[in-house]
Amino acid sequence: MADSHQTPLKTVPNFRDVGNFVNQAIGVKQLRTGVLFRGARPDEASPQDRQRLVKEYGIKSIIDLRTKTEHVEQAQKRDAKIKASAAIPQSNDDVAEPLKIPGILYHEINFNGSGFSRMLISKLSWFEFFRLVGLMLVGHRKQAIKVLSPHMEAMGLVGLATNSMDVCKKEVKLVFDVLADEKNLPVLVHCTQGKDRTGLIVMLVLFLLGADEEVIRMDYMLSESELASEKEPRMKELASIGLTEQFAVCDQDLSHSVEAHIKENYGSTQKYLESAGISKEAIERVRQLLLA
Repeated sequence: MADSHQTPLKTVPNFRDVGNFVNQAIGVKQLRTGVLFRGARPDEASPQDRQRLVKEYGIKSIIDLRTKTEHVEQAQKRDAKIKASAAIPQSNDDVAEPLKIPGILYHEINFNGSGFSRMLISKLSWFEFFRLVGLMLVGHRKQAIKVLSPHMEAMGLVGLATNSMDVCKKEVKLVFDVLADEKNLPVLVHCTQGKDRTGLIVMLVLFLLGADEEVIRMDYMLSESELASEKEPRMKELASIGLTEQFAVCDQDLSHSVEAHIKENYGSTQKYLESAGISKEAIERVRQLLLA
């Protein structure tokens, strides 16, 4: 496993050891290090960094929170030999396969899955709904996302995070089931940027472990500077699906809003996780595995 003095990976953006960051921020060893890592997609990692993930950091599993569309786009960038039509019945695992790192177990958990999709679709007018369906049927996924974009813009990062907590409980359970099994550790959690979906999962973990909200905010906000070098191309990607700059940066209020949403609607992080179907035993195992 990696220690706190190792150089971050050069070709995996926004990569860090969550426990190490928290411990350094508070000056006390509260969390185990070398167990939970977060980052952006490792698809474009160099051969050297891929080897480091396995040999030095000891990563046994990767939780990939991305959608099929994101997997297809990354595979196309790497000239993977797959078909990009959305009409082809491929799973996330199928389209992600060409980019996987040998020796690591992958958990494909589309965080923006059926619950998230239904939540967004419920906000559409009938005209928007039929336009969305038509575009999806002919495989124009990006144009279809543009139909949803105005509603995502209206919610902003905070609204998407708090709504996701309520409607993506099945996905949250899948993630915590992985974290509760020692054989999956050390684990890397990532999405495309390692900022929003990854950020929300890490926040839930850290709130459960009793980390200070200010430290959680610092960890989340670090993603903005870590991703600064790719902000311009990311802006182009967002524009192609009708989203603006607010989705390329971090929201200072996000961690506070997530904590407030938990307290107001569930009482505590433990009760929220239980409402997602995660057993008390699994929650306790996560604590035992991640706390120092």
